[in-house]
Amino acid sequence: MRLFLFDVDGTLVSARGAGRRAMGRALEAVYGFAGPLDSYDFRGKTDPQIVFDLMGSAGLPATRVREGLDRFYDQYVEDLRDEIVRVGGVTLMPGVAELVGRLSGEAEAVLGLLTGNIEAGAKIKLEPTGLLPHFRVGAYGSDEPDRAKLPAVAVRRAETLAGKAISPDRVVVIGDTPLDIACARAYGARSVSVATGGHGVEELATHGPDVLFPDFSDVSAVLAALLNGQSGR
Repeated sequence: MRLFLFDVDGTLVSARGAGRRAMGRALEAVYGFAGPLDSYDFRGKTDPQIVFDLMGSAGLPATRVREGLDRFYDQYVEDLRDEIVRVGGVTLMPGVAELVGRLSGEAEAVLGLLTGNIEAGAKIKLEPTGLLPHFRVGAYGSDEPDRAKLPAVAVRRAETLAGKAISPDRVVVIGDTPLDIACARAYGARSVSVATGGHGVEELATHGPDVLFPDFSDVSAVLAALLNGQSGR
């Protein structure tokens, strides 16, 4: 058995700014201000980390942030649904639908999500794509604010599902940011990186992923890299 853990934003889909706008609305509603939202780099961060960073930058004590976090999540989920509808859904990244469909059909493959989104947010973003049923486990920002701890969460859930242990060398973390690469490295998993989320190929290459693609449009080549350990472009 091999476990393939996919990031959401920038890897599987683009929500066309819906998440940032929904987060701004929810922060204003719960805390009264959104902090330096426009200049903050969301890429690879978990939702709770984003909230604490933005509110901390605006001078709000961590205890106050923590007190409002559950209310923030509830408001954010409501606003995210509205924003996704307003922009007409999400956009699938090149090759993703075929890749996920073919990979999930492999007998030894279990697909999961590893994302900084809270669980409800990830599902809202993926529901319009029809891909959610392919992902049998997940680890989310609502599980851990530290992304580096999420592979262990996903593996525990996959082990429960499969009824057997999964060693780190049987885990592949797939994402579009340097933080995805670092997260894989911290766990001892294999890292597959794709330059569809705003970080270019050259930038990602400096972080040393095991495999790197400009996008997933060449599905057969990506499958070969995932299943057989072949190098990307």
